[in-house]
Amino acid sequence: MVVQAPRLDAVGFVVAGGRSERMGQDKALLPWGPGTLLDHAAARLASLTTDVRILCGPEARYADRGLRLPVVTDVAPGHGAMSGLHAGLLAQGSSLGLYLAVDLPEVPDLLLRALLAGAPGFDAVVPVTRRGPEPLCAVYGPACGPAVARCLEDGNVKMTAFWRDVRVREVGADELSAFGDPDRLFANLNSPDEYARRRPT
Repeated sequence: MVVQAPRLDAVGFVVAGGRSERMGQDKALLPWGPGTLLDHAAARLASLTTDVRILCGPEARYADRGLRLPVVTDVAPGHGAMSGLHAGLLAQGSSLGLYLAVDLPEVPDLLLRALLAGAPGFDAVVPVTRRGPEPLCAVYGPACGPAVARCLEDGNVKMTAFWRDVRVREVGADELSAFGDPDRLFANLNSPDEYARRRPT
């Protein structure tokens, strides 16, 4: 994948609306480097766009974190990650949306820039590894909004359910490997053991 230098008009979203059940505490607030996982995700997005917001789930959270970032609550709560994507698509309007899960600390900003660079001509740009799509590290355009809304109305909340109605650019392992081992890049921090193994020293 060729990384274009010009910055595209995009809204960056830190996806932090999960319940962190396996972690036992809010993973967004876990220490990572000089700050938290939330800080780390926001900083990577801020390197690409001046408009960064936090998808915080059904309840307003994180406004007190000193980041001075708008928080976006779910408009149609109760549908997991699809609720967050739906809220983000409504909030981004006619701009592109660059989405990054708070528990993906190894995704470099160069990869995020490459996803944005691959957006022209497509409605979504999504990494796909051997484990499947990575829909919470992706770019979504405004055309995805109506398609996602229809899926919510139908009760189909699989994150790829709306793909049939939009133009999706799948970024495969061959392209992703230019940025590192895809298995490591997209390894979520879900449990205390995973966090302890990978936390920077």
